[in-house]
Amino acid sequence: MKYVSFTTASGQQGFGRLDGDVITDLSAQAADLKTAIAEGTLSSLNSETTLSLADVTLGPVVPNPDKVFCVGHNYETHRQETGRAATDHPSIFVRFADSLSGHNQPIVMPKVSTQLDFEGELAVIIGKGGRYISEQDAMSHVAGYACFNDASVRDWQWHTRQFTPGKNFPTTGPFGPYMVTPDEAGDLSEVQVTTRLNDDIVQQQPIGDMIFPIATVIAYISSFTPLKPGDVIASGTPGGVGAKRNPPLWMKPGDTVSVEIGPMGKLVNTITAE
Repeated sequence: MKYVSFTTASGQQGFGRLDGDVITDLSAQAADLKTAIAEGTLSSLNSETTLSLADVTLGPVVPNPDKVFCVGHNYETHRQETGRAATDHPSIFVRFADSLSGHNQPIVMPKVSTQLDFEGELAVIIGKGGRYISEQDAMSHVAGYACFNDASVRDWQWHTRQFTPGKNFPTTGPFGPYMVTPDEAGDLSEVQVTTRLNDDIVQQQPIGDMIFPIATVIAYISSFTPLKPGDVIASGTPGGVGAKRNPPLWMKPGDTVSVEIGPMGKLVNTITAE
């Protein structure tokens, strides 16, 4: 199944199940998608109220996660292009929830930067929380998957060795268009993460090439902090980022960037100036 979070033309926020271009509005059944996931009722919810996808604005799949984790250098191609040393553990940094945005929403290039980069990724949404989750049990804690663009303000990322400023400008975390449940997503090992900039493929690699698989990342993160339903893990980007090209390839106002991942669909955003 596919689920979306949205805002109606009247400004009402909601969530629902997506079937083609029709949304079954589940907003009266739970406060939001995160709540429905936490209550374990998502698959059983139903409603006779429907909306047209064309009549709503999609938001981040989970607009209000308690925590958003990002995995750095999780594909060998990206690790090598950055010159980072191989490690025995995943590199983890965090985003603020208010840096997230939705499908067809603009990525705003901040006026204090000239180095806005793309990073297509698979997002993992936690369904069942826990602490010290084992790798063997980790995948049973997944509610679903979505496309993610960890758009990075590189000059601010490189002010120091700490990533936080460059990864948290508003609107730089597009997340969507929808969440796909694991039963519909199927085996992801051969599914490609494909990023396009103005229709040119700039990144493409199968999910199975991750250095640290999803189960390993969940187990690692849950060892240092409890995971909660609705938490998001952006699982890392393949090689080909703009910063490591010669010359660098930066996104600019007027550009369109998309992230496409098999059953998770295509996440599309345009770049605008602040």
